[in-house]
Amino acid sequence: MVESTWQITGEGPAWKTSAKFAFIVRLVLGAVFIFASIDKIRHPEAFAEVVYNYQILPDLLINISTIMLPWLELVLGGCLLAGVWLPGTVVLANMLLVTFFGSLLFNIVRGLDINCGCFSASTEHVGGATMAWYVLRDSVFVLLGAYLFVRFWRADARGEKEEVIQAPEGMRGEVV
Repeated sequence: MVESTWQITGEGPAWKTSAKFAFIVRLVLGAVFIFASIDKIRHPEAFAEVVYNYQILPDLLINISTIMLPWLELVLGGCLLAGVWLPGTVVLANMLLVTFFGSLLFNIVRGLDINCGCFSASTEHVGGATMAWYVLRDSVFVLLGAYLFVRFWRADARGEKEEVIQAPEGMRGEVV
């Protein structure tokens, strides 16, 4: 049996307990949230149209949500990248991911074929993407978020929280 250098404890597969994997997932989700916020912040009117097309929120809440949501995504992404306020950040990020995923599924069930507005404020489908592609892509984000949520809270219960917050040894950019 070959032991993995990524494994922290003897429990389960190495990727489940790996501080490096959790760190990488945190960085990926942080980058996703930041990238997703940029076009929405730059084009709030177009993003308001995307939100309107979902036909979920009452008209009264569309403008406030299209102003606040991209900035929340930006702050959450920054917190994930920086590794600050992680308990709240991980919970809020997962709440957003599940809400976005649920909204996509809700519109598929209703037969609406709209641009998800995830990374672009345009109402046109980007690159010919379909709702099925959006669901597949967002399901990966939800799984990554769920992994980070479980990993963070398990590490906290074991007293290993620092391993999730900080970059693992060998990934800290030390000068050799």
